[in-house]
Amino acid sequence: MRRKIVIVLLLLTAFVKAQGQGVFKQNNTMTGVPGQNVSSSEYKEDENETAADTLQGFSFKHLTRGLHHKEPLRPGYATLGAALMPGRIQIYNKDYWKLPVVYAGIGAGIYGGITFNKKYHETRESKYATYRTLCYAGAALMYWGQILDGVACLPDARDPDPGKAAVFSALLPGLGQAYIGDWWHIPIWYGGLGICAYTLHLNQMQYKRYRYIYMLASDSSSGYAGRINMTQATTYKDLYHRYRDYSVVATVLVYALNIIDANVFAYMKDFNVSDDLSFNVEPALIDNIDSQYLPNPSMPSFGVNMTFNF
Repeated sequence: MRRKIVIVLLLLTAFVKAQGQGVFKQNNTMTGVPGQNVSSSEYKEDENETAADTLQGFSFKHLTRGLHHKEPLRPGYATLGAALMPGRIQIYNKDYWKLPVVYAGIGAGIYGGITFNKKYHETRESKYATYRTLCYAGAALMYWGQILDGVACLPDARDPDPGKAAVFSALLPGLGQAYIGDWWHIPIWYGGLGICAYTLHLNQMQYKRYRYIYMLASDSSSGYAGRINMTQATTYKDLYHRYRDYSVVATVLVYALNIIDANVFAYMKDFNVSDDLSFNVEPALIDNIDSQYLPNPSMPSFGVNMTFNF
């Protein structure tokens, strides 16, 4: 199972890298693509910044320099910094008043969870187990919130920022789509995640059921007399175990595609979409081609000018 998930993640990583290196590479002779109104030098600078954020992976050197304001801190590095050092991005953003809220929330949740855990082990009352879970969940929510807040408060490298869109969808599926204004994508991804979660739950239940039947049928002292024998139970147990693994892989795949969707459509927001779809053909004077192809280089030649607008 782990090998399958690793293979899927490696394929997704290769896909994202190919997208960054191939799909979004462009030059100043192309039209109708993102960045068409940007000069060559400005585009190369923007391309280098994008590559630093999406293709080179994480570098602690860039992270450290970014946190100390020696270079722009990209959303990916900000996420890593907030994950390793809670509250550090609030310091970077100079939102110092948020630090007591972050530390008090995380600390109170952990302290409460430890306290209620001790009481649960002393009394074995289920209410203390519930309180313990709620406290730990509150601490985790505060930890998650400080990452989201830190990234959201970073200055945008462009509008919308593809790095932010990817991080938002990684922290909460659909949030990146909401950030770039593609609201109609959100039901699609939540529908896909809901279907994956349902099939995962169903296959897990069936796997546990046939595993239990197999355990009873294989134990001669259990007195099991059901209609499903041990061979059938083994077949069904292995079948639903495989289906459960597929459901896990599908869930990871849909989650990753949700991140890719937010990142790609954030890049494509400046794509030149025009209602003018036309193909024009008209006679023209041609005087800018190689003279060796002209019968009389000193005079322009007549030809046909074709224009395709899209």
